[in-house]
Amino acid sequence: MLVAEVTARAYADNLDEVEQVKVGRDPFLIAYAYAVIGERFVVTFEVSAPSKLRGNRKIPDACRELGIDCGTLFDVIEALDFTTDWKTE
Repeated sequence: MLVAEVTARAYADNLDEVEQVKVGRDPFLIAYAYAVIGERFVVTFEVSAPSKLRGNRKIPDACRELGIDCGTLFDVIEALDFTTDWKTE
């Protein structure tokens, strides 16, 4: 149910077969975060492209449409203040 809602709201409610293939599994990932907005964060290396619509829509733009937090792995590392004690020589 959530996957269908995410697909309809963030992409389009009438995607054809070619567009569904382009969207792929993205709505499943986004629906997982959509189920508990504010508690989950979508991590992607896709770059926002607001001009792309329907099956060409990028994950950051779909997340923004639904009010879901989204960023890159680098954003996560920074937010967690992740460091190592590795020494370079």
